[in-house]
Amino acid sequence: MKLLTELFAWWTGNTIGTRLFTWRCGTRVGEDGFGNVYYQTGDGKRRWVIYRDHSEASLVPPEWHGWLHYTVDVLPTEESYRPQPWELPYVPNLTGTPEAYRPPGSILNPDAGKAPLRDYEPWQPGPRE
Repeated sequence: MKLLTELFAWWTGNTIGTRLFTWRCGTRVGEDGFGNVYYQTGDGKRRWVIYRDHSEASLVPPEWHGWLHYTVDVLPTEESYRPQPWELPYVPNLTGTPEAYRPPGSILNPDAGKAPLRDYEPWQPGPRE
């Protein structure tokens, strides 16, 4: 089944064309904590990622994102970066999942049928004199 997925499914991030190009021209440069593997060509002009599961760009951590987009040339595995105390740990994009943010008033919010809490008193017209 995995072979058929690679042949016909581009959304898994590793089609047969990607596998062949990686095999011929790719040099493995590192792996992140999610299991994604990063490659570049021998001359360093092309950089790409092979995702562990599905092709989801939000699963690329910020340090690898900067390297993939040529913002930095130093590999995250070669630098001694320590996050600042105010930096939050990486969280992938949860849109489209049950854990996604659903604001008050959204029909997908579990509290959708309840009356919303108001922080103001709406104006009501008084009786005419």
